[in-house]
Amino acid sequence: QVQLVESGGGLVQAGGSLRLSCAASGRTGTIGWFRQAPGKEREFVAEINWSGETTGYADSVKGRFTISRDMSKNTVTLHMNNLKPEDTANYLCAVKIKAGGGTHTASQYDYWGQGTQVSVSS
Repeated sequence: QVQLVESGGGLVQAGGSLRLSCAASGRTGTIGWFRQAPGKEREFVAEINWSGETTGYADSVKGRFTISRDMSKNTVTLHMNNLKPEDTANYLCAVKIKAGGGTHTASQYDYWGQGTQVSVSS
């Protein structure tokens, strides 16, 4: 059984920072962060492979967000800096266990957390 629990969301002013955590239990693999705003499709934000050596980011967050992994705690952290109002969304982490397929597509992920809300005011 795989369980993912997100934490760290909140309300912040534009230009501020937040740190989101995803605590994983059970089987592991590539961990991805996605976000979904009301009325919009779920979109890829960042991903990190099982060893933490390979990362990927959406163009919209490159240079502002950093993803990292603590293997000893089985936790993935998303550091978000210079936040913008358009970053407002529910942020979800997910784990991709099956091999093959892309890592930027939500349908490729096998298990999901409940999400944590990030709101950025202008």
